[in-house]
Amino acid sequence: MTLKTDLYINGAWVPGDSTVPVYDPSDGSVIAEVSTASEAQCDAAIEAAHTALPLWAKTAPRVRAEILRKAFEIMTAEAEEIAKLVSRENGKVLTDAKGEVAYAAEFFRWFAEEAVRTPGDFRMSPSGDKRILVTHQPIGVSLLITPWNFPAAMATRKIGPALAAGCTVILKPATETPLTALWIADIMERAGAPKGVVNVILPAKTGAAISKMLHDPRVRNLSFTGSTEVGRILLREASDCVIRTSMELGGNAPFLVLDDANIDEAVKGAMVAKMRNGGAACTAANRFYIARAVADEFIAKFTVAMGELVVAAGLEAGAQLGASVSIKERNKIAELVDASVADGAEVKIGGKTLEGVGAFYPATVLKVEKNNMILKQEVFGPVAPIVIFDTDEEAIELANNTEYGLISYVFSSELGRAIRTAEKMESGMVAINRGVVSDPAAPFGGVKQSGLGREGGFAGIHEFLETKYIGVEI
Repeated sequence: MTLKTDLYINGAWVPGDSTVPVYDPSDGSVIAEVSTASEAQCDAAIEAAHTALPLWAKTAPRVRAEILRKAFEIMTAEAEEIAKLVSRENGKVLTDAKGEVAYAAEFFRWFAEEAVRTPGDFRMSPSGDKRILVTHQPIGVSLLITPWNFPAAMATRKIGPALAAGCTVILKPATETPLTALWIADIMERAGAPKGVVNVILPAKTGAAISKMLHDPRVRNLSFTGSTEVGRILLREASDCVIRTSMELGGNAPFLVLDDANIDEAVKGAMVAKMRNGGAACTAANRFYIARAVADEFIAKFTVAMGELVVAAGLEAGAQLGASVSIKERNKIAELVDASVADGAEVKIGGKTLEGVGAFYPATVLKVEKNNMILKQEVFGPVAPIVIFDTDEEAIELANNTEYGLISYVFSSELGRAIRTAEKMESGMVAINRGVVSDPAAPFGGVKQSGLGREGGFAGIHEFLETKYIGVEI
């Protein structure tokens, strides 16, 4: 398919007032020039979504479901092409990109099924004077803001439940990876989404444009995935008009290996938890806490596994670790590692920026003390700092010593012990003896400063629904 590079507003592909280049981070080449939206075009997207809302909200759930199901079928049929595009503009290896696209398509299928199953309630009041009727209605025009690390999945994880609920949307993708979002808009058009139901814009002045949109009374909902720092700003902006928000923010995931863990399985899990998407995931294991009794074995085997990864451009055959999304992001990783080493970290492998073109950084393992500065940072890259602990209680305390609380990982051969540990983790999700738990059928989200609300699962559609109570005289 020919790449779409224009804005998508009210069912039409519209050139912007200017363009921005989209780069392949593996070699710095320009993939395409994508249109950016003027203030007037941002307003046109709001008006299109607002105008389309009444009819779309009244559309039968089965009709909405069939459109989402069709989108799933198209996306699945085009998965190979989409994955190559994701790899090119994001930098991740093709195997990761294929996994993302399959995951992304599943949100369309899951919410196609959920569209027809939104529950209500009808019962007699305790006093017997009336019937209590509870229904759910679409909240309205929803602004969706997605990051660069999962350009396909973060878009479908928001579009799917929004459309299933009867909302219309304005999607603002990351400047680094807009081409995937525009491809998904084209899929929605071919799947039968009426004009105005899905709009995609890339504002020329992002901060000012988003602020203005959040102060527009036609916009009633914000779904954001990104850093906690930006999330705080958006929450303040949204508070002026009391816009409903769902926030999937940063993480600082602890990875606990207890002294009874199967070390070979723990290493396999660590490789997935740390290196999926090259470490550029809010769910990536960010702090490794290993029991002293098994630390030497784990560190040795994990270091070997990290060292065997093939670093190459995402589309190259055999590539296992691709480029960061940009030189700027790669340099952030390098600066954190350098600061960690200056703070006493021992480099087991990696730790130095690779020479040559492209935003590449090697798989890196650090052995650090429990107060090393890198443990306080979300490292969006292939860096694994390891701390040795002596007791489960110490590990739990260290794991919870963060403002974040998205996901935790626990490895133990005793399920009861693992579950008891999981229950003490201050995180919205816990993976036991596995390196990934994300699933469209499960509620994804965090606690503390990792976010508000849930995406996916039965809860996902409710982020786009208002609850209405109607008291009925009997």
